[in-house]
Amino acid sequence: MIPEKDEKILRLVGRVADSLGLECHAVGGYVRDCVLKRASKDIDFVTVGSGIELAQAVARELGAGAHIAVFRNFGTAQVKWHDTELEFVGARRESYSHDSRKPIVEDGTLDDDLSRRDFTVNALAMSVNQHDFGRITDKFGGLGDMERRILRTPLDPDVTFSDDPLRMMRAIRFATQLRFSINAATFASITKNAARIEIISRERVADELMKIMRAPKPSIGWRMLLECGLLHYILPELEQMEVVDHVRGRAHKNNFDHTLKVLDNVAEVSDNVWLRWSALLHDIGKPQTKRWDDKLGWTFHNHSFVGSKMVPRLFRSLRLPMGEPMKFVQKMVDLHMRPIILSEEIVTDSAVRRLLFDAGNDVESLMTLCEADITTGRPEKLRSCLDNFAIVRQKLIELEDKDRIRNFQPPITGDDIMTVFGIPPSQPIKILKETVKNAILDGVIPNERQAAFQFLLPVAESIGLKPIKPLPDICTSSPNE
Repeated sequence: MIPEKDEKILRLVGRVADSLGLECHAVGGYVRDCVLKRASKDIDFVTVGSGIELAQAVARELGAGAHIAVFRNFGTAQVKWHDTELEFVGARRESYSHDSRKPIVEDGTLDDDLSRRDFTVNALAMSVNQHDFGRITDKFGGLGDMERRILRTPLDPDVTFSDDPLRMMRAIRFATQLRFSINAATFASITKNAARIEIISRERVADELMKIMRAPKPSIGWRMLLECGLLHYILPELEQMEVVDHVRGRAHKNNFDHTLKVLDNVAEVSDNVWLRWSALLHDIGKPQTKRWDDKLGWTFHNHSFVGSKMVPRLFRSLRLPMGEPMKFVQKMVDLHMRPIILSEEIVTDSAVRRLLFDAGNDVESLMTLCEADITTGRPEKLRSCLDNFAIVRQKLIELEDKDRIRNFQPPITGDDIMTVFGIPPSQPIKILKETVKNAILDGVIPNERQAAFQFLLPVAESIGLKPIKPLPDICTSSPNE
């Protein structure tokens, strides 16, 4: 069961523990992953005694390549050895107050330590002492639960989740990553205690959400979050998408179900976690823009624009990064309807140029999202939509090669305009720059400095501007060449 690469370090820790007269076990997720034959770079050890003392002795035995960090306030130590991290702690028991997940910690036995674990599959211990190396202690039936692919708490789930509500998020995350089901009593307890998640920091919740999003099929976790009620406290805007309204016997589709299909479609083809977040939030503006029209039926006008405006607030609330990741997701949400509209209409060069300009280097990600957004169950419609997207993709390639639109900078700058026409910063500069940009995107002029300047002159004259300085240097090259 033990990976060959790990046996040497496990036996070394066991020898050091024996020399100190300490009982020592590898525990938790490492043992679980050994049984499930999953790779792991972290090994947690519990010793009945001082975990810090054992870690220091192990670091000395490993020699110069080992780096140790001691956390005396927590009674733990970490030893880094090449690409493996070894965590050491003394066996302990814990008690909690109702308004905090920070436990009162006391020294305890191995049984005490295993009893405080979140799930039976993590409440396993494997001896590394020489006399019984590899012996598994399974006090709560974790090995059987792994065979049945079930997540269950070692003790009363109400106590487990009330003591540390983050364990509810961990249950959803493990179920998503491992493709396990959650025991009925355990899931019912999560539902009962869902409101307790509000005492957990948003950063810790976000960390679990990111792990769910990186799973092969992240929809499993998001559906469980909805069903147990946690989603109501974490991302209520997404919960609202599950509401389906009826007027005159006509209902719109379940936008929550659709969103999860799009999320899984993206996850099948991309590991980009922010593109997965884009899929999750691409229709987040629909509940706010949902309207009934007697002629058109259900409409969601401007839901992409409304949704994009919601993204910064949602990221801030979830404590997700507010820099480039947020801007990327906001852009994807804002633009996700554009390629779809192009695929349903005659694809004009002008429309494709504008898409290239607005999407920039993220155009491939946008196309991936839009193709994932096709969730029809009708094969002929799916094939037709994908064929139309292939036409849009080909146009994108052709026009980018020809016009160099992606991320282009205007060939005529504001400084150029002020110099040539002798004017200070003012509204006419914005007008002239926008005129040049639109002429390039509409294919009226090529994306070249000389052509742009010649086009600009009569437009400037029409608003009362005449050049006062012929500066030929502004007409000799293009910043986009």
